[in-house]
Amino acid sequence: MADWGTGFGKQMLMVVLSVIVISLFFSYAIRKQSLVPSRVQFFAEACYGFARNTLGREILGEKHFMAWVPFLFTVFFFVLVNNLFGAIPALQLPSFSHAGAAYAMAAIVWFTWVGVGVKLHGLRYFKLATVPSGVPGWLLPLLVPIEILSNFIIRPITHSLRLMAVMLAGHIIVMLAGSGAEFLIVQQESLGMNATGVLVLFGFIPLYFLELIMMVLQAFVFALLTAIYIQGAIEADAH
Repeated sequence: MADWGTGFGKQMLMVVLSVIVISLFFSYAIRKQSLVPSRVQFFAEACYGFARNTLGREILGEKHFMAWVPFLFTVFFFVLVNNLFGAIPALQLPSFSHAGAAYAMAAIVWFTWVGVGVKLHGLRYFKLATVPSGVPGWLLPLLVPIEILSNFIIRPITHSLRLMAVMLAGHIIVMLAGSGAEFLIVQQESLGMNATGVLVLFGFIPLYFLELIMMVLQAFVFALLTAIYIQGAIEADAH
């Protein structure tokens, strides 16, 4: 029998830890809600404003965005914190470098926007999402299967794999650079190898910050696409 890895491991621990960290931070930040905010409260309010305005209002529009701000806020910061775990030396594991976690997040988003579409438009939503308007009837047998694949199969797969692939690749590159530098400097007696290790170490530093940027960017892209998919489901009959 194959071992499917059903035990509670480090990656699962990181996911649980992210929920605790996010909950504690924002609970602490808003505990007083002063008119003149502290730096922590100001930062927390800026985070909320980012989710409210950039992910909510600008994508979903004035009419619909407020109901979705909590969901988009949660998606963005949950993905962000789990990504940033990979940049912390004691942890060194971005949770979404594991495909299962990325698939689970994409599945939650998929069921959310499909559910919204069905709730607002009924089963007619599937027609709205797969039958392009204004297209000649003789083209529909070709376009409808493409739309089904694109909207309901390829979209959630790319939504998850984009996040997983970037987190995995960035983590591997940084780990290889750090391990290579340590090997050349500590375990090699050749002066040339030691010098090469120092160069690799200096090269590791910008790679580390590049990975940090990618962690933030991928969290934003994931949340942004989530907002776009929800917006498309809400306004499916407007296309």
